[in-house]
Amino acid sequence: MTQVTASMIKDLREATGAGMLDCKKALEENAGNMEAAIDWLRKKGLSKAAKKSGRTTAEGLVAIAANAAETRAVVVEVNSETDFVARNEIFQNFVRDVAQLAAKDVTLVEDLATKTMAGKTVADTLTDMIAGIGENMALRRMAHLEVSKGLVASYMHNAIQPALGKIGVLIALESDAPADKLRDLGKKLAMHVAAAKPEFLSVDSVDASALERERAVLTDQARAGGKPEDVIAKMVDGRIRKYYEEVVLLEQLFVMDGETKISKVVADAAKEVGAPVTLKGFVRFGLGEGVAKEETDFAAEVAKAANG
Repeated sequence: MTQVTASMIKDLREATGAGMLDCKKALEENAGNMEAAIDWLRKKGLSKAAKKSGRTTAEGLVAIAANAAETRAVVVEVNSETDFVARNEIFQNFVRDVAQLAAKDVTLVEDLATKTMAGKTVADTLTDMIAGIGENMALRRMAHLEVSKGLVASYMHNAIQPALGKIGVLIALESDAPADKLRDLGKKLAMHVAAAKPEFLSVDSVDASALERERAVLTDQARAGGKPEDVIAKMVDGRIRKYYEEVVLLEQLFVMDGETKISKVVADAAKEVGAPVTLKGFVRFGLGEGVAKEETDFAAEVAKAANG
């Protein structure tokens, strides 16, 4: 029987991130064969990961990355169970690397999961991390924006590392103006989106069913006051305009001055840079939005993290 040495255990631990006892067991079970021991640990990791797959993942990190020309950028969300993992350097590096991988040419999160990094797919790397760190994680979503000319600007609110945080925004500005002249406008618009949470880019892009629901509610509210139908129609039209100002980016008032419409902010900036500027799109990712999070007190969260 091959003798398992401390040096072998150390090498296996460095290669896999597994615990000392697990590494010793893996080497003993596989006659000291390093590759077979790695596979043995990976299989054990898969088993651990499966046990954790039902746990809620509403924490984690949002990451942003762009290509060298800044004409394409992506925002990626990777979730974990607790905020402690977001402070883990291994997890942070993983999320950053995944975003940089996506920035090259990926458009769907399903495709991103199959891309290779350091010899493994993103999905397999995440599975190994679940086993190593000890809690469930998920590659939840990604989005990208691209322009043929101009700039895709970005902003990360309360970043814990460059391009890593909890609210990530992309802004696509199409223009013949050079990127350095568009960057300030892009950042300010991205900061506005982070704060104002618009749902649509323009009035024309408002979802028809959402608009119809809003109009129906407003009409019923106006009728409850006993107003004539012609008055009701005018009241509803006025309230729809207010609705647009709340949910449509180009109709919102700029948060930095509280009085200028975003459409005018863009038009004014175009005069300053000396070329037309078109706001082509935006993306806003807020960490964990839409995920039903289990409520736990802080002490319970600490205990949960400590106990794996």
